Amino acid sequence: PSSRIVTRSQNNVFKPKQVFDYLAVSPNKTLPLAPHTFKQANKYIEWHDAMHAEYSALLNNATWSLVPPTSSQNVIGCKWVLCVKYNADGSIERYKARLVAKGFHQRPGVDFI
Repeated sequence: PSSRIVTRSQNNVFKPKQVFDYLAVSPNKTLPLAPHTFKQANKYIEWHDAMHAEYSALLNNATWSLVPPTSSQNVIGCKWVLCVKYNADGSIERYKARLVAKGFHQRPGVDFI
């Protein structure tokens, strides 16, 4: 007995058509880019205010407490991560700043539990 191969089109099964939405950006409207370093960001009042608000929130929430390091502890640095948040219409919603620890130097059981 020979079996006949039935294709999708013979069963009226078709792949959905792909619809592409293209975003047109006007060349005279450039989107602001987030700076990569503190030195670049500190030149602009918007970023300075965002970093100040983040740092104040960390202090008000008692996120950490400063203690003197011991010789066996590995002190880690921190970095500002900056990004611009946009509304649906493309306007700027806010400038967002986060202070994050550079955790790739930490050792479990020594630097944290």
